[in-house]
Amino acid sequence: MLRLNLSNEPRWLDLGHGVRLLVEPLTTAIMLAARSDPTILAAAQGPEPGDERSNDNLARIVAKAVARIVVKDWEGVGGEDGKPLPITPEGIDALLEIWPVFEAFQTQYVARGLLLDQEKNASAPSPTGASAGATAIARPANPTRAASATAPTALPD
Repeated sequence: MLRLNLSNEPRWLDLGHGVRLLVEPLTTAIMLAARSDPTILAAAQGPEPGDERSNDNLARIVAKAVARIVVKDWEGVGGEDGKPLPITPEGIDALLEIWPVFEAFQTQYVARGLLLDQEKNASAPSPTGASAGATAIARPANPTRAASATAPTALPD
């Protein structure tokens, strides 16, 4: 069963290490806006010669694009002097460069929104059965050869 959260109120997301983010609910509009982010569009163009682009790099780029849209406040984020920093796109990007923070944001926020998208990628069974739509690729057995062949047996103990 799909459970709908009808609240559009931001909620606090605890990322560990004393860091909390106030985030908007992940919606279709947010994912579409993130997909239009210039960094994602550039990554979608594919690798340039000598450029190392991977799924992990794309996940990092998407997480940052989403975070720049949805993060409305934060706690536990300070500068080198220990004073709280204001939220900026550069600050959000820098925060998500910290592996444990990125991993927590990715699993607690971004991945939850993508789970439904992944579920729909499974192959649906054919209308008349799971394999009714499949095409046979093996040649039919030769009935004459099959009848004359002996089956191998196990060796006696």
